[in-house]
Amino acid sequence: MSQSQRWDDVDAYFTAHLSPHDEALEAAVRDSEAAELPHAAVTAPQGKLLQLLAQIQGARNILEIGTLGGYSTIWLARALPADGRLVSLEYSPRHAEVATRNIARAGLDKVVEVRVGPALESLPRLADENPAPFDLVFVDADKANNPHYVEWALRLTRAGSLIIVDNVVRDGRVVDADSIAPDVQGTRTAVELIGKHPRLSATAIQTVGSKGYDGFALARVLA
Repeated sequence: MSQSQRWDDVDAYFTAHLSPHDEALEAAVRDSEAAELPHAAVTAPQGKLLQLLAQIQGARNILEIGTLGGYSTIWLARALPADGRLVSLEYSPRHAEVATRNIARAGLDKVVEVRVGPALESLPRLADENPAPFDLVFVDADKANNPHYVEWALRLTRAGSLIIVDNVVRDGRVVDADSIAPDVQGTRTAVELIGKHPRLSATAIQTVGSKGYDGFALARVLA
């Protein structure tokens, strides 16, 4: 058995026992695949982790940067109270259309708003609205812009908020300081920004599973 097959099997075991059958989530996966969206969504165990983190936070306001097909959006939104709010920013109109359908089918369209357009244009407009601080920010968009997304997350959060950045390991390429790949350089800059920022306390976790070798950075806003 290959290592990657073992990872897949372990993910399937955890999913079966800890994230059992869920029609809305499974339909979101099917519809995303049918629409030929990139296979970049979190896995079921990772989605459950995001939901648990949002619940531990007692999150009432969540910001997601990168909606894709709405799979992670559904996990996060299910952690919100009835009067909670999740704003998700998605660059692609086609991805946003699929996500909006998936979110509505999950019964979450009253608490989730998907905004379409480049996130670095949507974020200043969101800030101008002077929203309540976000309790949790999940960054899962184009990796080259991760440093900008972290900076915006800091502007839109409060002391005690949690910032999560996905895909920071890049199959181990994050350690390659000589890489000219935009995703590696963006991720390294974001990690180093988080590490030296006086308002953040952070760590990173390496993961393996159905999506291969990657990981999350998690940062708590201190002030």
